[in-house]
Amino acid sequence: MTQKAKFAGQIRVPATYMRGGTSKGVFFSLTDLPSAAQVAGAARDELLLRVIGSPDPYGKQTDGMGGATSSTSKIVIVAASNRADHDVDYLFGQVAIDKAFVDWSGNCGNLSAAVGAFAVHAGLIDADKMIDNGILSVRIWQANINKTIIAHVPITDGQVQETGDFELDGVTFAAAEIGVDFNNPAAMPAAGEMSKLFPTGQVVDTLELPEAVFKGGLLKATMIDAGIPTIFVNAEDIGYRGDELQDDINNDSQALAMFETLRAIGAVKMGLIKDISEAAGRQHTPKIAFVAPASTYQASSGKTVKADTIDFNVRALSMGKLHHAMMGTAAVAIGTAAAVPGTLVNLAASANAEQQQSPVAIDSINFGHPSGSLKVGAKTSLSERGWVVTQASMSRSARILMEGWVRVPFSH
Repeated sequence: MTQKAKFAGQIRVPATYMRGGTSKGVFFSLTDLPSAAQVAGAARDELLLRVIGSPDPYGKQTDGMGGATSSTSKIVIVAASNRADHDVDYLFGQVAIDKAFVDWSGNCGNLSAAVGAFAVHAGLIDADKMIDNGILSVRIWQANINKTIIAHVPITDGQVQETGDFELDGVTFAAAEIGVDFNNPAAMPAAGEMSKLFPTGQVVDTLELPEAVFKGGLLKATMIDAGIPTIFVNAEDIGYRGDELQDDINNDSQALAMFETLRAIGAVKMGLIKDISEAAGRQHTPKIAFVAPASTYQASSGKTVKADTIDFNVRALSMGKLHHAMMGTAAVAIGTAAAVPGTLVNLAASANAEQQQSPVAIDSINFGHPSGSLKVGAKTSLSERGWVVTQASMSRSARILMEGWVRVPFSH
């Protein structure tokens, strides 16, 4: 009689499945993770990949909690903070779908809106700070990028108020509004250093792409590091209108290859990697987006977005695909770039040709994306060390979808 092989059983880990903005992710309290996964390294990545269901060559993440899109293949780890003036530390992992890879290089702005609410639910807020009713400002240390985020969480009878009438394009149902402030979202220059908001020192650069990938080779781009490193190009320059939806791009392998080449070349120019070959190991950053003047179009929901209700159009790619709405961190980059005269975003947002000849800062904009529109604001100033941004703000919503335990094979 053949002896059956022995297999390790599953462990169960306390977890919360949450929507934040237009994204979803699995949230953990750091101390609830197995001890081997409480520190960065292979064991942590192995656990989280299995939780999400990656790598999946079928691209479906059927055997995990992931939703088979960049917006739903995410992990959040939250812990009480020991840092002065902060309530919690927040670590974000973007989990690749078809590869055994967790990208820790950046933040998720959408899920940032859910971190404050999760911290309250998980009992991570000091009792002397909690309120019974009103708006609780939760100070979050974003550990991936070493930045402060403030989530303004509505509280009713000592609990997070999740239901409400705030509508967010890209999310089907209304919910309670959560204001999110990103403090100093770009790297602040040290004494004697120039600002790193624009890594090349220019608000517009010219990138050189291979002729086989982009006809003409030369492409104007604004490269900015605010919220998340982002490369902006003009839609017209790459053959688009700026009102495209996911199917217009995500089914075009040649277009996706062009965007990935552009992303890799831009990443080198921004100093994020040394060689384009390294881009495959840095899928989460930088982001690629293309902008165009405002135009009327039909959003993915079927509703009409009218040109006179938005300042301009933006489409952005995340993890190699056109995003169904807009990444929160990319929205920070959009708002910041709009507030700096002369960037491609600022020019697209300008109302007329006269403004484009003498561009002015736009500190609050409403832009169109595939699911509708989004308003974002930023405070920037020009110093002797270059442009700096002190704050970017937007409104999102968040809601717990499920809580309990996630079961996963894990032997560490």
